[in-house]
Parts: sequence; C-alpha cells; structure tokens
Amino acid sequence: MNIQEFSVGPKFVLGQGSIKELSKLSIARAYIICDPFVEKSNMIHRILDCLKEMRALSKVFSRIVPDPTIEVISESIAEIREFKPDTVLAVGGGSAMDAAKAVVRVYTESERVAKPILVAIPTTSGSGSENTTFAVISDPKRNEKYALVDHSLVPDIAILDSVFTMSVPPAITADTGMDVLTHCLEAYVSKHATDFSDACAEKAATLTFRYIVEAYKKGDNPFAREKMHNASSIAGIAFNNAGLGICHSLSHAIGAFFHVPHGRINAVLLPHIISFNASLEAERETAVARRYAQMANVLNIYGITAKQCVRALNYAIISLMQQMEMPMTIKDLGIDPVEFEKMIPEMARRAIIDACTPTNPRAVTVAEIEEIYRGIARAESV
Repeated sequence: MNIQEFSVGPKFVLGQGSIKELSKLSIARAYIICDPFVEKSNMIHRILDCLKEMRALSKVFSRIVPDPTIEVISESIAEIREFKPDTVLAVGGGSAMDAAKAVVRVYTESERVAKPILVAIPTTSGSGSENTTFAVISDPKRNEKYALVDHSLVPDIAILDSVFTMSVPPAITADTGMDVLTHCLEAYVSKHATDFSDACAEKAATLTFRYIVEAYKKGDNPFAREKMHNASSIAGIAFNNAGLGICHSLSHAIGAFFHVPHGRINAVLLPHIISFNASLEAERETAVARRYAQMANVLNIYGITAKQCVRALNYAIISLMQQMEMPMTIKDLGIDPVEFEKMIPEMARRAIIDACTPTNPRAVTVAEIEEIYRGIARAESV
C-alpha cells in the first residue's frame, strides 16, 4: 500500500456573518488585496469596520485584475514592503487569492521577514483558492500562465461568509459553480485520489448539483449561496490533495490566449474530457469509466453499464449548463473558430506540460490533446 497524506489546509470560519470573527485576531497592520469592484462595494466596508473597531491600521491594494499579472504582483510587492503588515487579507475571487499568495511569498522571501498571517475571504464560490497550495500568475506579453505550487501558499485562515456572495451576478455564479463541479470530478478520477479526497469530492459535487441552479436563478437565496460557498471550499480540499486533470490543463492554455473566464471554459470542455478519459470510443469498459459511474451514482444518475452512467453524467452536466444559459461551444465563448484552430498546436504543447496533466487518469499525448481541441472546435450547440 502506498503511503498517502491528506491536508485540510487553513482554519475555516464559516457561516453568514462570520466576518465578525476577524475581530478575534491580533491585527495591528492589515494589508488588503482585492479588485476594484470589491473596493467600491459594501464588502470592503464590512472588513474596514472590523479593523477600525480593533484600532488596526489598514491599507487597500485594489488593482487586482482577472488572471493577475506579473506587473500587478510587482506593484503590490512594492507597496507591502513599505507598509510592513502583520496580516494580509485576500478579499475577492480566485484572482485576489492567487495574487495575495504570490505577493506574500515573494515579500517574505525577498525581505527575509516573518510571514504575515494570510486570511482569505472569498467573495465568489468557485476557485477554492482559499485553501490550496496553488496560485496562477499570468504574463500577458508572452501569453503565458505560470502555476506556483507550494505548501507555504496555503492561507492561515479562510473566512467563508456567504453574505459576500449575495450580489454575485448570475453569469459569474454559473461560471464559478461549474468550476467547483470540475474540481470535484477531476479530483475524484485523479491518479492521486484517496478515500479522504473522494469524500470531499462526493460531498461537494452533491451540493453543487443540488444548489448551483438555485443560486443562479435566485441569487438572494442565502441558503443556496451558503451551500455553494461550502461546496467550493470542500472541492478545494479534494483537488488540493488529489490533484486535477487535463480539463484544467486545456483550459489554462485557452485562457492564456483568448482570455475567457476560467470556469466558463471548464464547463465547455468538461463533457469532452469526461468522454475522453472514460474511453467511450473503446469497446472495453475501463476503470476510469467505472470511477465516473461511481460519482454518477452518488448524484443519483444511473445506467445499466458504466458507459451508460458516464453518458448520463454528461447529459446531466449539459442540462445544468442549459438551465443557466451558459455557452456550449468555442464559438459561443466568443472565440473565432479559425483563430482557435491556428492556436491548437501551441495550446496542446502547453497543456501537455501543465502542472495538472500528470494526475489525469488517462495518459495523454500531444496529438490526442490536439484532437480534443479540434473536436471541441467542431462541436455544435446542443
């Protein structure tokens, strides 16, 4: 039997209104990393009010952009060197989380100072970045995305206050929710999946299937929002331990060139990747197909054979996307199919060396990735 490890990550504080627990921390100087929307919204005031009650000094860096760039990270590092915080608050979606992780890592190592306490306060339910060892930074000049992977990147505390997600627009709710589902399914069939990661993947997938459409259609439903917020972090625990797969690898490459929201790309790719990994084109039934079938059964999706279960799972995923009026094809994503075809060789080259590829359950070649990309480019809306 292989020796395995399992890590939950940060200390979790969860529930509506849990942001008030911030006041229990010993904070003297707080550096807040967020995007412009968060700074202009009521969200930031909830945090600043807590800090004011604690008589803590604070500084807000709000220039975070989607797929945080090396340039933005450098700007924040210059500021944090001057401010010298004892606590860094990452407030926002995956981009804010990833940026804060990178900033704290570089600041700590370059200045040789004690690491500030890193508190993650997610405002979307999708990336799971509040409890993972991953951070993705982009270089627009080279159309590159760089994945940082290190245990030191895991935040110390994650505050899951679903009040912060109540104003998330429907389209972003759908995108981030499908990212959660992708995390669940990829972690479940990963080469490094364990009983522990399976338990998290199963629970998060069950919550997502039950509440994603409700959160999309009724964004003011606090119960649905809370369940999706929990699902996001539970899925993060699953993939932080088990790893991901080529849905994310191919998605990273597409996002680097065409700058479409990550979760939206994942949703379009997911049924195609499931079909490939389960070898639905082969006569024999594979172990991977049986794994997907197990997850399908957990979600009350059944078939006589494992392959039938996999196909039914794909139909269920497509049904969720249709209920949320999501794009179904490359063209629907706003990508020119001709330009997409031109970039396939380079995207495939990048995907094969992506950090998510080694744990994919089915071995894959560059030629096979190119064929998956071409199949997606040819696909028509359902």
